[in-house]
Amino acid sequence: MGIGKWIGGVIGFMAGGPLGALAGYALGSLLDKGLEKDNEITNDNDSTYGQRNSFLFSLLVMASYIIKADGKVMHSEMEFVRNFLRANFGEAAVTQGNDILLKLFERRKQMDATNPQGFRNIIYDCGRQIQANLNYEERLQLLNFLVMIAKSDGNVCTEEINALKEVAASMGMSVNEVDSLLNLGGQTLDEAYKVLEIDPSASDDEVKAAYRKMALKHHPDRVASLGEDIRKAAEEKFKQINEARDLIYKSRGIN
Repeated sequence: MGIGKWIGGVIGFMAGGPLGALAGYALGSLLDKGLEKDNEITNDNDSTYGQRNSFLFSLLVMASYIIKADGKVMHSEMEFVRNFLRANFGEAAVTQGNDILLKLFERRKQMDATNPQGFRNIIYDCGRQIQANLNYEERLQLLNFLVMIAKSDGNVCTEEINALKEVAASMGMSVNEVDSLLNLGGQTLDEAYKVLEIDPSASDDEVKAAYRKMALKHHPDRVASLGEDIRKAAEEKFKQINEARDLIYKSRGIN
């Protein structure tokens, strides 16, 4: 499926507010290039389809903020986004998604030229719009994609961590979610405890309760409405949470 299926016009919960304004800026210029000749441009009114489309555009908006958090655009981070688009939308989507990010970078430069906090304020407003339209679990998956982008170059700097926490807070989420997601896939006990958001001094009962809480909010079924590809990504995240649990349980002799 071409990316034109979801970039054509203001769709889903983007039909207004800061996300709608950014969509009009970033997408309008692409349509001016004659993108509609290569893809079927639709404004699907189906709420599930619109929700998925809006999730994906929201991801690109927030990704543009995370990628530029340290003042530079890393090839590895851009390539991660390209691979995401390639895997889920096909090769044609790669160039188009890349162009959207470039337009968002350009918009940030324009806004910051007159107000250094301009784009940052827009990101906060976008976060509030996302919070009003996605459930907590869906926002968690969006945040997880952003963390994966930040980790893609093998080093998450302080500026990126701060930006991730700003985005999380703007979407009405605990900043502890960022620390948890940053430690997914770790091999040490310390990292495993951070994934479950508990201290090593916690009792066995507290460890079990923490895992049950994590399993509930990260279960892949809770993002199923956003599409099978996003659900599969959530399954991988869920697997890593289970691996963190197993590491802790083994160290404590918990069955």
